[in-house]
Amino acid sequence: MKNRSKTQKNLQSSSQTAQEWTTAEEIQQGFRAANGLGGLTSGVKSSALKTQRAKRDRARRTPSPKVGGLNVLRAQNLDDIPWLIHGFSTRQGGVSKKYGGGQLNLGYTQEDSPETVNRNRELLEHAVGALDKKGKPWPLVNLHQIHSAIIHRVRRGAVTPKAGDGLITDTPGMLLAVKVADCLPVIVVDRKRKAVGVFHAGWRGTTKRIVEKGVGEMRRQFGSDPKDLLAAIGPGIGKCCYEIGEEVESEFDSQFAYSKELFEDFFDSWSLHTKYPLLFMNQRAPGHGEPALSRHLDLVKANRLQLRDAGVPDENIVSLERCTACATDLFFSYRKERTTGRMMAVVGIRG
Repeated sequence: MKNRSKTQKNLQSSSQTAQEWTTAEEIQQGFRAANGLGGLTSGVKSSALKTQRAKRDRARRTPSPKVGGLNVLRAQNLDDIPWLIHGFSTRQGGVSKKYGGGQLNLGYTQEDSPETVNRNRELLEHAVGALDKKGKPWPLVNLHQIHSAIIHRVRRGAVTPKAGDGLITDTPGMLLAVKVADCLPVIVVDRKRKAVGVFHAGWRGTTKRIVEKGVGEMRRQFGSDPKDLLAAIGPGIGKCCYEIGEEVESEFDSQFAYSKELFEDFFDSWSLHTKYPLLFMNQRAPGHGEPALSRHLDLVKANRLQLRDAGVPDENIVSLERCTACATDLFFSYRKERTTGRMMAVVGIRG
């Protein structure tokens, strides 16, 4: 009984220590230090992991939406360009009664009415100053997004494109937009040739090199020099929350030589207790339980590296570093909420 009590005490102590570790390397070092072991064997992921993640996400606290004034985020590296209009919307300050009330939903979702969404879009255009001389909102151009690498050039009087995930223009008086609720919005600006682009970069679009191709299209269509381009990566799901499966990692491995830089194993104490509910009641030696690891993707880094490979200098790239899944009081997050609204990243050229 004395030995058994000592073993249980060691297991509890090891568990408390393990909850403080976050990365795979820290887990390994921590288990070795706590238990005097020479190494670890990582767990094999199964299809049941997706179900487990869903249960965990529901169990974790989701910040409630806040009702507040309309708040548009701007990138510091773009804010001083006098002819440029840009912004990344949040969820606050709109007229949508859905998703918590007083929300700025900018997507035509099943839950919200088109009239409400149109009013929210007008509010956004007023907030960023996309108005003509008579005070009327500019034409707002956006797409049916399909997680592709399709990019359209927008001209005044031309037929509005239907589907795709990127828009570019050098025409003043038009507001280009992409809709997001975890995927990354990326704005690119040619400060010399007065041309702009906005791109929707989820993991699928990123593996298809949507941002890299966007820079290529700006070079082809406008003669842009990548050294003159400024880029801003808006709010999206961060590495802290973007848990992915093997199929996603395989797609990145097939496309990028640097793919290993984009992934990291995180320790998840909640998953450990769910997957092994009897861990602290058995007689296994301390440290011999399988550590609960989850694979996470750094989507911001992936798109930053694409911009760099396209020739945009590192110092010209800014990320707002705001995780939508961490802050559902400020942002819509499809992964965290499932039923939710949409935000917009917008960019335009003053006449």
